[in-house]
Amino acid sequence: MGGAVIRQCEGLFTTVNGVIFMIQAAPWSAPGTTIKNARTMKNIAILVPETAVVEAVADPRYLFTALNEFLKSQEREPLFNVQLVGLTPEVRLNDGIFSIHVDAVLKMARKPDLIIVPAVSGNMEHAVRLNKDFLPWIVNHYKEGTEVASLCLGAFILAATGLLDGKPCSTHWLFANQFRTMYPDVELCDDKIVTEHNGLYTSGGANSYWNLLLYLTEKYAGRELAILASKFFVLDIDRNSQSPFSIFKGQKVHNDTDIVKVQEFIETNYQEKITVDELCEKFGIARRTFERRFKKATNNTVLEYWQRVKIEAAKRQLELSRKTIGEVMYEVGYNDTKAFRDIFKKVTSMSPVDYRNKYNKEAFN
Repeated sequence: MGGAVIRQCEGLFTTVNGVIFMIQAAPWSAPGTTIKNARTMKNIAILVPETAVVEAVADPRYLFTALNEFLKSQEREPLFNVQLVGLTPEVRLNDGIFSIHVDAVLKMARKPDLIIVPAVSGNMEHAVRLNKDFLPWIVNHYKEGTEVASLCLGAFILAATGLLDGKPCSTHWLFANQFRTMYPDVELCDDKIVTEHNGLYTSGGANSYWNLLLYLTEKYAGRELAILASKFFVLDIDRNSQSPFSIFKGQKVHNDTDIVKVQEFIETNYQEKITVDELCEKFGIARRTFERRFKKATNNTVLEYWQRVKIEAAKRQLELSRKTIGEVMYEVGYNDTKAFRDIFKKVTSMSPVDYRNKYNKEAFN
């Protein structure tokens, strides 16, 4: 895996004396500097802990910079400003074989919208002690609205903040018993590839953190870009127990309680034909304000969200039932076969037939 990552991340690593690989920092601006497209830019802080797993630092950086390139290729503005953040300007890993030069130390880092805590290695208690100065910084930013995601064994550092107490969490299955011993107040979910609760995200073992990265791509940049990323990195976006609908649910992690109520209403009544004006009247919000708030909270228009809810319901039926595609189409509120097929393929990148064949192979055998 490590060698593959180094080969993939062209420009991310360089060789020093044939031994040390250095992660070259992305261009960044000092705090207070005006950034192009600052209103929509998402600041991603990827921590570089002591004893970090190099790939768990390199991969999220590679993903979010690649997403910017995808957007540029579509003549759209880049969405992510990525910083590597450390306790010191240089973090040496694997007995000095790897050296990571960060973009900023904690006190100089830009206020993040998302903090990513990569996996650490070795003795977990020792790793937490080495990185204890990250903890208050993570807590303070979370209290100010920043979301936090841990990758694999990064959950040990995130749990040390106390933010996960009473909340679901996933980590590498091999370390589950130790995690329970160190953090008995955290609800460890052994079978989950991804968990999320109130802006806190965790992932399971090893490469399953890619599913969390796709989850976050879905939340911040939309389903279309998540699908593109899954194809580019050759990943299964709907892997095992982390269902497609779970990724979709990530769009409820925002602070607009009125819009959450609208989302829940749509999800309960997706078969009905209800106009945007009727929704505005029901929830007492002026249409222009309603559409602006809905788009800001979910990254979808009302129509897009409604369509996606219908398609998620259709996917469930195609996965679990023996109903024909026509029956499923009518039950989720469509009566135009072509429209249903086109929207289904737009959302899933698969036709309804192909989707059923992949996820419900036994239904029609």
